[in-house]
Amino acid sequence: MAKHAAEVAEIVMPQLAESVVDATISKWLKRPGDRVEEYEPLCEIVTDKVTAELPSTAAGVLLEIRVREGETVGVGTVICTVGDVQAQEPGASFGSAGDDDFGAGTGTERNAPDMRARYSPAVRMLAAEHGIDLRRLTGTGFGGRITRKDVLKAIEAGAGARDGEPRNTGTPFTPGSRDFSTGRAPSQRPDAVQAGNASGRSIEELPVEKLPVRSTGLHLSPPAVPPIPEDATEGRNEYLIDVTPVRSTIASRMRQSVTEIPHAWMMVEVDVTNLVALRNKLKDEFMKREGFNLTYLAFVLKAVVNAIKDYPIVNSVWAVDKIIVKRDINISLAIGTEDAVYTPVIKDADRKNIAGLAREIDTLTKKARSGKLTPADMQGGTITVNNTGSFGSILSQPIINYPQAVNLTFEAIVKRPVVIGDMIGVRSMANMCLSLDHRILDGVICGRFLQRVKENIEAYQLDTAIY
Repeated sequence: MAKHAAEVAEIVMPQLAESVVDATISKWLKRPGDRVEEYEPLCEIVTDKVTAELPSTAAGVLLEIRVREGETVGVGTVICTVGDVQAQEPGASFGSAGDDDFGAGTGTERNAPDMRARYSPAVRMLAAEHGIDLRRLTGTGFGGRITRKDVLKAIEAGAGARDGEPRNTGTPFTPGSRDFSTGRAPSQRPDAVQAGNASGRSIEELPVEKLPVRSTGLHLSPPAVPPIPEDATEGRNEYLIDVTPVRSTIASRMRQSVTEIPHAWMMVEVDVTNLVALRNKLKDEFMKREGFNLTYLAFVLKAVVNAIKDYPIVNSVWAVDKIIVKRDINISLAIGTEDAVYTPVIKDADRKNIAGLAREIDTLTKKARSGKLTPADMQGGTITVNNTGSFGSILSQPIINYPQAVNLTFEAIVKRPVVIGDMIGVRSMANMCLSLDHRILDGVICGRFLQRVKENIEAYQLDTAIY
């Protein structure tokens, strides 16, 4: 038996960052009996900073899962075991202690729950975007469930919709929830849809209402689709959605911020006409040269960084009997996904030019929306900047990203009549809103800081260098 024990590797919950003391198992990517290679992802874990995949530290067969999905455990806790099949006790079988969802005590697929028709919001979104009919895919997840990797594989194989075919006819509908394609509750769907359902056709076969692409704000993008619960509890006038670990962390941090920090708020109006002209002049050539978009936010970040150099007190933290002013300017960039907001950090932002900031924005945005942020990406922020104007907002009152002292939002650019001297002209205008920690900062210093940011933005000219 000692030999068998020596062949079993215990996988423990790692410490992903210095301040992380526990983590939650979000989803198991492997099930008992699956072959696992060294460094191959075993599960997805969620900390108070980021969601990450946990790689295996050993090769072999996943023998036992000791921590269920949704359970939070401390750093160093054994979450599963990996080893040779022969390493198990005689008569033992693959499984998860006390968890019937993994077919504990059977080790076979036939006792696993059928999950082929259960799709996560990310899978639905990806399939709808590329015209993939989920009903035609074979899932490799537990219980035959279709995973994001299955959809990506289908996309690479060219399984998308043909020309002329509707792109999201295969999107399933969860009873009791809102319609994925229209955003309406079942009772609010068009009569044609109701009649189609009454005729005996399945929800998947019903026609999908086309929504126009919205044309307001800074970007042209499809209408936002709210997350859909996988197992919504159907009720008469409501349904329930389980709180995810990420959402729980956001709730905890927001409550801590508004409870401990006395918020104050102010706003300035900025004339960005010259900035719009400068970006329009550079954006096409920049895309050809760099391969990613030159956004307004890169120019705003540069203006903010230069203003912090003049008013370093805004780059600080409250420490009860001291105010800690940070020498490094690390900008936390608020990035929203379908179900959460992440704040990855642009390190040493004061050492980067506008093109360098644009590259950092593009890199962090892609990592956040593909779920590839690391704990290192989330640490060290000293001030938060949020581009709420990207979805048309013109006025915001942001909550401070604890324990920072300032959260600054850049709102939508809109054309408005403006008095210039004794004349009225049409100018591109935007609001900048600032939430401040009133323990550290007062209206005078923050007003001057915002005015400096405004001056820096309005100083952009057609000959401004971005490299």
